[in-house]
Amino acid sequence: MEAAHTQQQSQEKKKGGRPVKRVKRSYTLVVRVTETERLLVSGKAREAGLSLSAWFRAAAKKAVVTARLRPEELATLRMLSGMANNLNQLARLAHREGLLSVQGKCRQALDEINHTLHLLGRDDRQGNNR
Repeated sequence: MEAAHTQQQSQEKKKGGRPVKRVKRSYTLVVRVTETERLLVSGKAREAGLSLSAWFRAAAKKAVVTARLRPEELATLRMLSGMANNLNQLARLAHREGLLSVQGKCRQALDEINHTLHLLGRDDRQGNNR
């Protein structure tokens, strides 16, 4: 009986030491920054009342990353480049033959360029101030 009681006590006995963390951070990221960037980040962390590591983790969770140019925008830029080439050819033709002879073509090219620039300038992404 005593042996069973002693065995039950040893099973109930808790181990000492620090409790096990629910989330274990086992990876390290090394980020190189300039002195100015370090001061900026440490100042923001201090204002938030967080350590540098905690501030970086919070900033990484809230960050929204968008590509500089989407494939559609790249295609629009290529089209705009072609239009600029056409406009340059029209300008050279206007110098040779006179502006009145190519006025309609120039107006059409300028309207196409204006429309393309409008499409390119439209920004439907959130949180990106261009």
